[in-house]
Amino acid sequence: MAAEDQPDPDAPAGGADVGAKLFGTWEIDEIAYDDPSTERYISVTPVAHTAGRHASKQFQKSQISIVERLINRLMQTEENTGKKQMTLNNVRESFEIIHERTEENPVQVLVTAVENAAPREETVRLKYGGISVPKAVDVAPQRRVDQSLKFIAEGVQNASFKSVTSVPEAIASQLTGAANYDVQTYAISQKEEKERVAAAAR
Repeated sequence: MAAEDQPDPDAPAGGADVGAKLFGTWEIDEIAYDDPSTERYISVTPVAHTAGRHASKQFQKSQISIVERLINRLMQTEENTGKKQMTLNNVRESFEIIHERTEENPVQVLVTAVENAAPREETVRLKYGGISVPKAVDVAPQRRVDQSLKFIAEGVQNASFKSVTSVPEAIASQLTGAANYDVQTYAISQKEEKERVAAAAR
């Protein structure tokens, strides 16, 4: 391969050609965002594996596709650490399942699920003379996205570990449930719990 044909390693994750599709199947050009506060932190690109291009740059994770961020989160368990290709295949299969169930673009379902599962309030502990007092605070938009991905990944882990439910099925169920704001879904229940505790600490 000639030097001029090689990709630029410092190019942003979203630098792919316009019209390129995620996994060669899913359109990413007309994704709708309902939450303006998290929109800039939910990047949608056709690249699902950047090989750690932004790993050493502070806050650059927000430029990585939300699909790859979900894949990375799903790997953060004792059993799946480092198994990126396997996790990527599981997410690809789950997108097929989501499309079969909802007839919607699964990338849109993922974006809506992340927005719905992102907590708006949480508590911090302040110390007053040796006494810890919980205090409600607003959650920064970037942290909201981080927390949402964490809740979704934990829900998938709980649903599929030592269970007859396959990982792609668990991912599809968590994403469709969160996108529909089903309070029975783990991610939504965790968000509601965080906000309920914060409301009590105002």
